[in-house]
Amino acid sequence: MHQLAKPAALALAGFAMIAPLAAQEADDPELIFKKTTVWRMLSPDAKLATYALDDPLVEGIACHFTVPEVGGWSGWAGFAEERSETSLSCKQTGPISFKGKFAQGDDVYRMRRSLFFKKFHISRGCDAKRNVLVYLSYTDKLIEGSPQNSTTTVAITPWGSLPAPKCGDFLEK
Repeated sequence: MHQLAKPAALALAGFAMIAPLAAQEADDPELIFKKTTVWRMLSPDAKLATYALDDPLVEGIACHFTVPEVGGWSGWAGFAEERSETSLSCKQTGPISFKGKFAQGDDVYRMRRSLFFKKFHISRGCDAKRNVLVYLSYTDKLIEGSPQNSTTTVAITPWGSLPAPKCGDFLEK
């Protein structure tokens, strides 16, 4: 029985490491395109990847963000820690409707940027006075996060004959 315990423990540990990565794939945003930033002859290139993401709580908002991808064999294998730089742009693409209430700073999306410790976030807030949605992209790390970030705003405007909802009405108090 002891001889079977060790392989079973290794298999469980391997699954525990891979399961979060597999779960992330189900929620992945749509890849629009990639551009090479560092060409490497014998290993994968470093790239910038641009993605599209619809806000899951606010219908009528689409965001596009770009994140760097480390090249080389360690980047290809997922062992390299990805860089912290991001860019973000969100726009109104149709009539805006809220599917529920939200808190200031709620995450719209999260992505792992290293095997264990670093995550990329897109968070949402509401400037109720101006009726503007505010989106922030940043990375955090278990020990020390990065101050590098990107912010974009979406003024909520009427669409056709539909009146513009007030984002402040959907903030959790």
